[in-house]
Amino acid sequence: MNNKRSLPIFLCILVLLCLSPGIYAQNLSASLERGIELYGAGQWRDSVAELRRAQANAKNPAEKAEALYWISLAELAAGEYEAAIRDMDELLSAAPSGIRSAEVPYNKGRALYFLGQYNEAIVLLKNYHDAVSEASRKASSLYWIGECLYALGQLDQAHDIFVQIMDEYPQSPKYEAASYRIALINQKKIETELLAILKWSHEESLRTVEEYQRRERSYDQAIIAYQKRIADMLKDTRMADLENSNAEYRRRISELEARLAAAEAALSEANITIEGMKPAQSSAAPPRTSSEKMIKLLSLKSTALDLRNDLAARQSGSGTSGGMR
Repeated sequence: MNNKRSLPIFLCILVLLCLSPGIYAQNLSASLERGIELYGAGQWRDSVAELRRAQANAKNPAEKAEALYWISLAELAAGEYEAAIRDMDELLSAAPSGIRSAEVPYNKGRALYFLGQYNEAIVLLKNYHDAVSEASRKASSLYWIGECLYALGQLDQAHDIFVQIMDEYPQSPKYEAASYRIALINQKKIETELLAILKWSHEESLRTVEEYQRRERSYDQAIIAYQKRIADMLKDTRMADLENSNAEYRRRISELEARLAAAEAALSEANITIEGMKPAQSSAAPPRTSSEKMIKLLSLKSTALDLRNDLAARQSGSGTSGGMR
């Protein structure tokens, strides 16, 4: 797998060598040449160590800048992004107008992307895109701008950038990567829409449950209120019936008391008559009529007392019920 990865890197190195006639017209130092070979083989840290020696033994600023350029690429490949940025800045200081300095914004923009500094990376990559004319470089800078936008969550803008790469640079090495990113963005949009629908459905369900519970509480309160009203109405009905019954009892008692009073008056008259007849009829039994009246009178008095006691018991029960209310 390392051999497959090293082949395109080595080809890139050859292209870069051809683009650097000022340096490679002369013989490379042994350390610089060895460092580039190690970089092409994917041995990033060994490459950095060898290139550091080339940097220390550089005969002029151009050789130093060349060593720093390859050092920064090796560090970038090894994931040492902050170290790569420091060496890129040193490269610019050593040879601000050198041929390698023109590539610094692109490589630094990539390093900033991996460090999560997306907005700063976009600025550098945009400047690089505007400065270069080669199609492959423009496509590469656009691709990393799209990656920054994707990482920032600006999916629509990222989608437009990747579409631009496919439309304007169909032969670019970034064509397939841009196509893959477009597919991911479309899938992410679908997922976002589904999540939004799911969230809406969940919120609607919660609102439905809350509305059901609110109505259930309202119904319970209404039932309790109706039950209380019915209970009160039943109490009022029972009280009205009791009052009517008591009124009837009082009427009957009044009638009985009147009859009792009349009977007692008649009895008194009978007693007076009996007393006046005693000397003449001492040996005779009392008149039968007076005895019958006496029995009726006692019966009437007993009935009146029973009714009065019953009425008193009812009134006592009514008073207790009223107090319990």
